[in-house]
Amino acid sequence: MKVDFWQLSHDPAEKVCALIAERVLGSGERLLVVSKDAGQREAISKSLWKASATSFLANGEAMAAGDERQPVLLSETTEASNTASHVIFADGEFREISGFTRSFLLFNEKTLEQARETWRALDDQDDLERSYFRQENGKWVKVA
Repeated sequence: MKVDFWQLSHDPAEKVCALIAERVLGSGERLLVVSKDAGQREAISKSLWKASATSFLANGEAMAAGDERQPVLLSETTEASNTASHVIFADGEFREISGFTRSFLLFNEKTLEQARETWRALDDQDDLERSYFRQENGKWVKVA
């Protein structure tokens, strides 16, 4: 499994979630976005619905009718009723997971130390590949 650490320094989580979601859906996969904060999930949903001037990224909340059909599912848990292969941890908190091909941990200054602890905790796991991304001049750059 791939675990990507994305340091939020310029763009808010909802904008970054839309960027990642567009790429994931463009590759024919499904996505789960996890956050304990209902307000953050709502902001992410709005951002997905207006992802670009000519399109939107359909999404819905977990436990709602038809949640298994959603290409992007928003949830406070890692339960992916939409059979997502990718997961974003939008609230900066990494959770133990299985069954996903790739995960994205979004973190900011407030959750920086927690992200560092997660990086170190995953250090000895042979079955995963870690990467670290940050924004430079408006572009996302892989640093490690």
